[in-house]
Amino acid sequence: MEIKESLSAIVDSCRVACPACSHDRKKKHQKTLSVTVNPDGSKLYFCHHCGESGSIFRKKEYFHKESNVTRIQPRATVDESSITNFFHSRGILWSQDIDLPVVSGKRYFNGHGELDAVGFVYGDLSQPSAIKWRAINQKAFTQEGAARHFYGIELIPDDAKELIIVEGECDALALASAGIPAVSCPNGAPQVVSGRSFSPEDDNKFSYIWEAREIIERCDKIILATDNDKSGHALAEEIARRIGRAKCWAIQYPKDCKDANDIIRKYGAAALKDVVNKSQPLPLKGVYSAKSYISDVHEIFKKGVGAGESTGLSTVDDLFTIAEGQLSIVTGVPSSGKSEFVDQLMVNLAQRCSWKFAVASFENPPHFHIAKLSEKIIGKAFFEGDGQRMTDQELSKASDFIDKHFVFLDSRDGVVSTIDSIIDRAKQAVMRLGVRGLVIDPYNYIEKNPNSDESQSISSMLTKVTAFAKAHGVHVWFVAHPAKMYPREDGSMPVPTGMSISGSAAWFAKADLGITVHRTGDDTEIHCWKSRFKWIGKQGAVPVAYDKSTGRYSDLRVAQTDFANPKHWTDMDVEF
Repeated sequence: MEIKESLSAIVDSCRVACPACSHDRKKKHQKTLSVTVNPDGSKLYFCHHCGESGSIFRKKEYFHKESNVTRIQPRATVDESSITNFFHSRGILWSQDIDLPVVSGKRYFNGHGELDAVGFVYGDLSQPSAIKWRAINQKAFTQEGAARHFYGIELIPDDAKELIIVEGECDALALASAGIPAVSCPNGAPQVVSGRSFSPEDDNKFSYIWEAREIIERCDKIILATDNDKSGHALAEEIARRIGRAKCWAIQYPKDCKDANDIIRKYGAAALKDVVNKSQPLPLKGVYSAKSYISDVHEIFKKGVGAGESTGLSTVDDLFTIAEGQLSIVTGVPSSGKSEFVDQLMVNLAQRCSWKFAVASFENPPHFHIAKLSEKIIGKAFFEGDGQRMTDQELSKASDFIDKHFVFLDSRDGVVSTIDSIIDRAKQAVMRLGVRGLVIDPYNYIEKNPNSDESQSISSMLTKVTAFAKAHGVHVWFVAHPAKMYPREDGSMPVPTGMSISGSAAWFAKADLGITVHRTGDDTEIHCWKSRFKWIGKQGAVPVAYDKSTGRYSDLRVAQTDFANPKHWTDMDVEF
């Protein structure tokens, strides 16, 4: 029996016998499959024997029955002649046999007055959620209602294994006229800020991906046919980041074509079908030709590599910056402030760059964690007696900011988290919210694989985390405690590095960025013991100021001591 079928009747978190492996075992009734049921009805499962894992989304008709979508009363007709003429001018053979709903009528356009127009209907024709109008004889646009989901998504059958995503409604209709079902993004492509990326402030413009998550989850193949320009490429990259590149394919346009409508207008329906059929996977099983990178190579040749995002601390920026798609391993002896430092980085990135974060913090219950984040945002103590205390209004302001930029991966049911369940929830956060940072703190609360030794288990876990980070463009901070440290002969404590973390050398080997937070009395140092890429960071250490009352880190400009000398560190006095 399929696992997903067997779990359909489960409504509460529990443990059950695993359908995938129980029939092959002596103890057939042993409950090795952990099932977590989330408040929204979605389910996560993981077998502690065979390692089978995955997720099930609650099925609901969210396109037609959303309570938060205001329906509009359409004031339009279907004038077949005017609609046909409009699309004929664009090379599209439109007829009423095409299911994608289109209407016509006169509409007022700012700066143009009342014009003949065609309208692209979002939702059911009798009670749509939005109609996007386009003037027939001029380049003018207006909209009734709010388009919040893919145009044409309600026409995709439940058993579809392939989904084609285009940038505009005319492209979807061009494909439909060629007999190819497709959906289009409701608001096109946001403005590109650099390279092939959008500003994180535009994250809310991609909510339609989350709305279509059930269909996306079911499909084995997502073909990205966005426009063949800078904004279109960036749109495809962002959709792939949220969905996961593994199932995404891209079409290769003829040199003189910008979109699907261009292809059918210049070369006809057969050529458009051929282009779609020849689409190529974004990741070709992890193997890419040099040609795939030529545009990126030319970009860094002309502009240089640059650096990652600022940490918000200029002294630390001299040591390292933060880049998407990388793994940072953060260590330090107990009570050295490593979790507080990661919190400071998150707050700084949220304030300066509008990043959003998913947080799996096992030692900090979410309500206490929110209190600590509030202190860093406001710069005042949360609790009475720890210095100047924040007001109710300041707490509300901080809470609103946290609600917009942070989600917490909390196991309320008491089920021990696995790395697969954490990554699965993080993927949902990327798809829904555009999360760009993930914190896992600390490692020792994650359930180990009982079928492998600790070193192999850690190496496999970090491989999964790294693959997730690269596939979704997320920076992951993974906090891990070092083995027991012993003082030197002079009584000072050595500074732990990646090789000091117990269990596996993979902590050092698989880190893109290795960070230690080290505190001696009132002095705090940030050490970088590894940077895989020289444009992101370098080995060394810098002092920082730490405010105990607020948990805030700030710059401390002092004369450099021997901080940059790796001899300041040691891995010799470590117990494994």
